[in-house]
Amino acid sequence: MSYEWAKERPVEHRLIKQLEGLGYTYIPGHALDSERASHRDVVLEGRLRQAIQRLNPWIDDINLHKVVRMVTHINATSTMEANEKFYDMVVNYVSIQQDLGKGKKSQTVKLIDFDNPDNNEFLVVNQLKISGPMMTIIPDVVLFVNGLPLVVIECKSPTKPHPISEAVQQLLRYQQEAERLFHYNHVVVATCNEQAKFGSIGARLRHFGEWKDPYPFKVSDIGDNPTRQDVLVAGMFSKKNLLDMIQNFVVYEAEGGRTIKKVCRYQQFRAANKAVERILTGKTPKERGGVVWATQGSGKSLTMLYLSVKLRRLKELRNPSIVIVTDRTDLDEQITNTFRRCGFPNPQRAESVKDLRELLRTATGATIMTTIQKFQDHVDDGEDLLLNDADNIFVLVDESHRTNYGGLAMNMRASLPNAVYIGFTGTPIDKEDRSTVQTFGTYIDTYTIQQAVEDGATVPIYYESRLPELRVEGESLDAIFERVFQDYSKEEREQIKKKYATEEAIIGAPQRIRRICLDIIEHYEKHIAPNGFKAQIVAINRETAVLYKEILDELNGPESVVIISPNNNDDERLKKYHLTKEQQKHYIERFKKPLHEDKLAFIIVCDMLLTGFDAPIEQVMYLDKPLKEHNLLQAIARTNRTYDKKTYGLIVDYYGVSAFLKQALAIFNPTDVQGALTSIESEIPRLQARHRAAMRFFDHVDRNDIEACMKVLEPEDVRHAFDQAFKRFAESMDMIMPNPAAKPYHEDLKFLGKVRQYARNRFRDEQMDISDCGEKVKKLIYDHIYATDIKALHRPVSILEKNFDAHVKNLSTDQAKASEMEHAIRHEIRVKINENPVYYTSLKERLEQLIQARKEKRINDAQLAFELEKLIEEMRGQSKTIEEEGLTPQSYPIFQLLQKEWTDQEEEKERLKEITQIIVEHIEGLVVIDWVNKEDVKREMRKKIKRQLRTSKCPSDKIEPLAQQIVELAEIHYKK
Repeated sequence: MSYEWAKERPVEHRLIKQLEGLGYTYIPGHALDSERASHRDVVLEGRLRQAIQRLNPWIDDINLHKVVRMVTHINATSTMEANEKFYDMVVNYVSIQQDLGKGKKSQTVKLIDFDNPDNNEFLVVNQLKISGPMMTIIPDVVLFVNGLPLVVIECKSPTKPHPISEAVQQLLRYQQEAERLFHYNHVVVATCNEQAKFGSIGARLRHFGEWKDPYPFKVSDIGDNPTRQDVLVAGMFSKKNLLDMIQNFVVYEAEGGRTIKKVCRYQQFRAANKAVERILTGKTPKERGGVVWATQGSGKSLTMLYLSVKLRRLKELRNPSIVIVTDRTDLDEQITNTFRRCGFPNPQRAESVKDLRELLRTATGATIMTTIQKFQDHVDDGEDLLLNDADNIFVLVDESHRTNYGGLAMNMRASLPNAVYIGFTGTPIDKEDRSTVQTFGTYIDTYTIQQAVEDGATVPIYYESRLPELRVEGESLDAIFERVFQDYSKEEREQIKKKYATEEAIIGAPQRIRRICLDIIEHYEKHIAPNGFKAQIVAINRETAVLYKEILDELNGPESVVIISPNNNDDERLKKYHLTKEQQKHYIERFKKPLHEDKLAFIIVCDMLLTGFDAPIEQVMYLDKPLKEHNLLQAIARTNRTYDKKTYGLIVDYYGVSAFLKQALAIFNPTDVQGALTSIESEIPRLQARHRAAMRFFDHVDRNDIEACMKVLEPEDVRHAFDQAFKRFAESMDMIMPNPAAKPYHEDLKFLGKVRQYARNRFRDEQMDISDCGEKVKKLIYDHIYATDIKALHRPVSILEKNFDAHVKNLSTDQAKASEMEHAIRHEIRVKINENPVYYTSLKERLEQLIQARKEKRINDAQLAFELEKLIEEMRGQSKTIEEEGLTPQSYPIFQLLQKEWTDQEEEKERLKEITQIIVEHIEGLVVIDWVNKEDVKREMRKKIKRQLRTSKCPSDKIEPLAQQIVELAEIHYKK
């Protein structure tokens, strides 16, 4: 196969060659035109039909036609709905009525053979034209399986300023402009070779992830120095892995009133498949089990779900039963809801000990949810412990490090003696914890805290110690007491000491809590609220939690709610804060909403919501309770979920836990808890390094000379490097501000922000927008620009606007004027090239020639500015030129296309105008409302254009491509 385009598109070429090595057949997009009735067709119907016949040889022609139509005409109100319906057809098969000799019965039709990947056709296609309602898109690469377009890949040059961001934006635009292509999509990929990320339909950039492990391959299997793109392609698109992912690792989850498609991350795919491998190869129940450590916030519940889906499909397991075990009612409810939301068939939640026993006795192919306590409680009822001795029962135990050994494990194993036990934990196993390994077996897979942060699956957690004079950890009670009650007389202190005799009482002393509440309000309003995040306060007991609420309200603090476990013996003060389960759910849902939608900012707890509580909007936990070991790791992870513009979680420590962090986490191996908690003070050296990295661009430049700064940023690669450095510096500043440690960097941040805003306008680079910074940084920069140079905030001036000439004239140097005109022209070309490809491509070539002449010093800045001014005048005079040629803005691009592609002979000019006019009349005669969505209209249009070109003696090899290009121009200029 010829690759004459390879030098122009090296990223695309490398990807295609790798896929060919994985067994895909390469076909260039234009070679498929003969197989498609029009560019609007996204399914290769002929290939789909052949695959259905091959996989279902019994199917008759009528049903074959029916199935193909079901696939190509999905009735849905949205892309996501169509995508989910198609997924159901592929994974759960299509059902049709057909008589196979025993009367008409329902038969299932396979679209893909998941059992034998090589029994499917895998194509890699590049530069395939696909027409949408308004525009034609040309994705770089599309992967087809049996004629179904399952993967869309956008390749960018690694030298571009923001290659992955650009690719993601383009993929999102494709989803708007050619919606039908994404009815069939499994994943989309953005790549530039050095970086590569994947996402599902509708995903924004922050939801795209890397695929870092090519399991079951090793990185060394891929070749020498493989790039991230190589690893992703090997891991996601080897035939077996791609089909495995489609069949077992996709869920559609209802969330916030909409459906979100979730495709597994690499660690979930790896963990589930390693577990399956152990289950199938182990000889005893013990050897078939083990432990999966997936750090909190990295999708552990979904890993359990994916594994359950895989186990269900394995024929070797003979319709297995799956038992999901947790140790808390709220976790049991959470994971049950996860399975139900994701469409898992009929998970049954054991409501009581008796209910659990009955479900387990009769379990065949069941999915049962329970708490471990229901095993414990039935020990004393005098019944036989044995409930089911089947060997195809799989017990998946959540948070297995906590309670699932000793008596509880013994009860479970006595009830289900031949079951396979797989423990899932969000925290590492203790150094001294022999029980977990003895109970479940060795690690199946690990995904550490540090790995999750590096992958962007979670955000890093920092801690900050506040009010050291009120900290408790490591101090004697007498010293704390003297500090808290220092303003009282000796006699009063003696009376108080009798009342506050315990650690809990002193921690909960109103005097101390009032000081902390004042500090919390100040900290939250300055550090957290500006970016729209929310907070959790953890008190030592329920009485202190209520006291926090009362004092916060008294001080007019942000809106808060106390969520504590009710007790029948509570006094009237505590009873005021008793909430029903429904009320608790209501407040939790309010808390999860954006701050601008719901002002509920604080949830105050003592024990509840420290595990299994997932609210990504929570950035800070105000901790005033002694926590250590697993409890500490569980609690702080409430702040590690990802959320828009959230770059870190924060623990503000009033108790003193962080001062003794080493002891608090001593039971773990240091490497296992690396990155669990980092002092915010450790950000200061990183802030200094990031500040230096951003400022170095202007080391030898007069910072008061904005044009000198623009000259530094003129090269695209330099501008990209600066933008990355600025974002990192701004991120650190947003974390530290308004801490006085950030003060020395304020002026440089203002300067860099202003330069970046100027660069955005000069180079028309929409990525360089300070709106993507944190609110504290943004306010500092905006206030500075408003005070010093408000025009920097104005949008770029277009060359077609009346004030453009005055704007250029006000610039101080010829170099600045030439730069402003160059990038204004580039922007105009980028925006309008689809309207008239011939003219604007020619304009781009002339522009590049002028820029090259300046680089080679054949012309100076003044001459360049003069030549660019002439180009602008020509662009402005386009309408006059069109009028002089006797054409219209709609017909002129068609005329120029014919002139370039057919003949540019001057004597032919008038004849081409006549042909153009005839073609335009054909187009206008067919233009009706919404015609761009009507394939029959476009087919007729192409037919008439081709007939006219043939009649006009157009060379035969030019007719087909010209007709298609003319219709594409018509779609832009003749919308109705």
